[in-house]
Amino acid sequence: MHAWPASEVPALPGQGRDLRIHDTATGGPVTLRPGPIARIYVCGITPYDATHMGHAATYNAFDLVQRVWLDTKRQVHYVQNVTDVDDPLLERAQRDDVDWVALAERETALFREDMTALRMLPPKHYIGAVEAIPGIVPLIERLRDAGAAYELDGDIYFSVECDPHFGSVSHLDAATMRLLSAERGGDPDRPGKKNPLDPMLWMAARAGEPSWDGGSLGRGRPGWHIECVAIALDHLGMGFDVQGGGSDLAFPHHEMGASHAQVLTGEYPMAKAYVHAGMVALDGEKMSKSKGNLVFVSRLRRDGVDPAAIRLALLAHHYRSDWEWTDRVLRDAVARLDRWRSAVSRPDGPPADAVVEEIRDALANDLDAPTALAAVDRWAILQEESGGTDTAAPGVVSRAVDALLGVAL
Repeated sequence: MHAWPASEVPALPGQGRDLRIHDTATGGPVTLRPGPIARIYVCGITPYDATHMGHAATYNAFDLVQRVWLDTKRQVHYVQNVTDVDDPLLERAQRDDVDWVALAERETALFREDMTALRMLPPKHYIGAVEAIPGIVPLIERLRDAGAAYELDGDIYFSVECDPHFGSVSHLDAATMRLLSAERGGDPDRPGKKNPLDPMLWMAARAGEPSWDGGSLGRGRPGWHIECVAIALDHLGMGFDVQGGGSDLAFPHHEMGASHAQVLTGEYPMAKAYVHAGMVALDGEKMSKSKGNLVFVSRLRRDGVDPAAIRLALLAHHYRSDWEWTDRVLRDAVARLDRWRSAVSRPDGPPADAVVEEIRDALANDLDAPTALAAVDRWAILQEESGGTDTAAPGVVSRAVDALLGVAL
């Protein structure tokens, strides 16, 4: 599966700071100091609908992580999956009477278009669940052979009790885990499981549903968590720098994935930091496909909204905060974009070196994009009120906003 084209990232004078970011597993900030190559895995979409603002906010957060690392002169090895076979996709295809493969391909293509328009840096490896199945099956067989997985009516489950570190990502109590498991794709009430929280690794073939050769597992398809583990281990190995996604993935997805990987390898932890973006709401409820309360990136683009304004609307909120999409949020972003573009279009302006360093400092401090925006705002206001004589300043600000914030002025 191919990703989307990369936009050029301008080179800036000087060098950025090491990233200090909130780690869900420790409950506080950690300073990441990767080697020459920084490694990040971000969980991708299940392509049964278009990219909404909740998706965009999450991928914007991890795009900033990449940009901070690039500014430290590191290379970035970024991996993202596409869950191109799963119950929600099959259910949507059946509801709309369309082929599930065609639906997945259509929505994945639209996602790529949205990411390109928003200037999100693409992953080095963009892997679909279906194409990963040949690598997933041997991992499940290894877990089963090690006694960490068991069969139930043809399905294969992972035993969470085989990982002594289970719970170390989300730190939730058993009752909360059970509740969230039921809400987020698990089956804690299924009779016969050793532990209600045990997640499915391999679903035996069901009538009327797609299935693949699972070797000794029989025909079927993979569970959600093992999909990401197989892709991450194959392309990044254990102990990579950041495991990223929305806050609703901390449990069960990232918790279960960490346990799978840790039992498979005997190493701990799977990732040095578990980083989670907040939720975006509309009309007081979290924006989600299941609720249908969605603002789509593609629809805004079709309505003539500049993608740079959409990106500024995302950047105006700290990545970990939960916030609500409103018309006012978009109007403010459009006005900010117009103000910035007007400021950098002049032949000279106030000195800009301090602005670049303020942006760097803000982003290195837990991706504090609102503070970075405020620094550019102050420069633009000064430009409007009194101007300046530095002929290089508008170009410096424009390149810094592009390189570090992903906004083309």
